[in-house]
Amino acid sequence: MAYTTINKSTEHFNTKLYTGDGTSSRNITGVGFQPDWLWIKNRSIVQSNFLFDAVRGVSKAIFSDTTGAESTQAATQTAFLSDGFTVGNDVASNGNGNGIVSWNWKAGGGQGSSNTAGSINTAYTSVNTTAGFSISTYTGTGSTATVGHGLGVAPAMIIIKATSFAEDWLVYHKSLGNTHAMNLNLTNAESSSVNYWQNTTPSSSVFYIGANDKHNKSGATYVAYCFAEKKIGYSKFGSYIGNGNANGPFVYTGFKPTFLIVKNKDSAAGWQMYDGIRDVDNPADHRLQAQSTAVELVGDANTDIDFLSNGFKLKNADSDSNKVNNTFIYMAFGQSLVGSNNIPATAR
Repeated sequence: MAYTTINKSTEHFNTKLYTGDGTSSRNITGVGFQPDWLWIKNRSIVQSNFLFDAVRGVSKAIFSDTTGAESTQAATQTAFLSDGFTVGNDVASNGNGNGIVSWNWKAGGGQGSSNTAGSINTAYTSVNTTAGFSISTYTGTGSTATVGHGLGVAPAMIIIKATSFAEDWLVYHKSLGNTHAMNLNLTNAESSSVNYWQNTTPSSSVFYIGANDKHNKSGATYVAYCFAEKKIGYSKFGSYIGNGNANGPFVYTGFKPTFLIVKNKDSAAGWQMYDGIRDVDNPADHRLQAQSTAVELVGDANTDIDFLSNGFKLKNADSDSNKVNNTFIYMAFGQSLVGSNNIPATAR
């Protein structure tokens, strides 16, 4: 039986659905905590993915589907609340009658403070060591450097975006290793360079960056979202090999996933995004993509997966999530089978 010290995953990560009403100021509550990282996607219309965080500050948006620099979006998000956030009348976050999803992560509950563990001092680092998540902002040097993440254990995944100029996102994942990276805003396969991570795996205190504009241009500013795996029962970052069959592989996580991103590392494919709130029953067939502005795809059997009490199972032969002999990376968050106070996670 799996146990975890995180009895309620929704105290650290939560998906919140709502329908836009077009008003100029609306509080979205029921998240359960202040969302230090807030990801909003309008499901009903073609629209960018808007990402905000409490470290960079209110209304400061970056977009997972573009190279764009940070921009102020005062009509999209206007406040972080203790139980949610406030949106304006922008169609991206509050289009009248539109279905909207927000994914919410808890870091340190605010902006945080400078982390001085690396050769680059972060401007701010906000850390949730219980859930293994931190947000840091820093200024690049243009040469090899280290950046403190504050997690106390080595991160399994790092997502970095330049905020002061237009540039691709850069993603480290433990299953790619320390010589490879991927781009959250693109469909491309993995690429390799010593200038990504200095061929060095992150430590319990820092991650390594090289002379690459995507994460270390001299004088440019960046935000880094770092995730450590919390076994067994809350988060897992791993990989699987596709079989190209509708009876696809089962992937063990040790908990019931409530949020999942899958990406083919070997071939061009989208970053598939699923959650257990848009899909309360199996198969999960409500798909969005991190690199895409597209409307939510619903009911296409080519995207089906099942969320199970201890993992997920591919139910499609699509190249985006189950191409034969290709390797796929994933990040998953969810609820343990049984927490330390015997809270069960039921099967689907």
